[in-house]
Amino acid sequence: MSDTPDPASPPCYAHEIPPPAEPLDWRLWRKAQREALLAARQAIPAEERARVAAEVAGVLDRLIAPGPGQIISLYWPFKAELDLRNWMATAQAKGARIALPLVEAKGRPLKFREWFPGCAMERGIWNILQPAGPEEITPNVVIAPLVGFDPDAYRLGYGGGFFDRTLAALGPGVKAVGVGHPSAALRTIHPQPHDIAMNAIVTGEKGVILNGW
Repeated sequence: MSDTPDPASPPCYAHEIPPPAEPLDWRLWRKAQREALLAARQAIPAEERARVAAEVAGVLDRLIAPGPGQIISLYWPFKAELDLRNWMATAQAKGARIALPLVEAKGRPLKFREWFPGCAMERGIWNILQPAGPEEITPNVVIAPLVGFDPDAYRLGYGGGFFDRTLAALGPGVKAVGVGHPSAALRTIHPQPHDIAMNAIVTGEKGVILNGW
């Protein structure tokens, strides 16, 4: 595990909620931490989110080098997630196929449909836009938005477990990248047996954690 490049200064954990006395109820801890992180993310100015998104896009270009033969899953942003839709279009123009996830049912892995500029879209679960076509594709790179992350490349998401189930179903040949704002750093997410670490966490030019990439 390595951080490349090293951050200019140690991450700030001032927002982190201290864990309760042992034994840790990790579900309650994560719920409280998730609420605090989401509130903090909503308060980040749009200009700052755009700046970080541009930095993350530059890192993804170098890390993934999108092109023919790749199927890259991204996401349609909501709840102040980083907006990488320009990078999606650029990667597609370079020859990569782009997939967007859709929720088939609670407790099931995500499914993926191909996206391209101008494709028909429809509202899915949580009113998030997704490609309307019926054809499903399987990504070999999964880029997932994060709510929080830790130095061991574990991602804290929204609590539904969709990406963990999806990565388990896709198998070890798929590379997983978590993306978000650097302020989402945690000392640990208190990983559980079902949690799957990302192969990379990207939060900017100086915020790259590599884990078996």
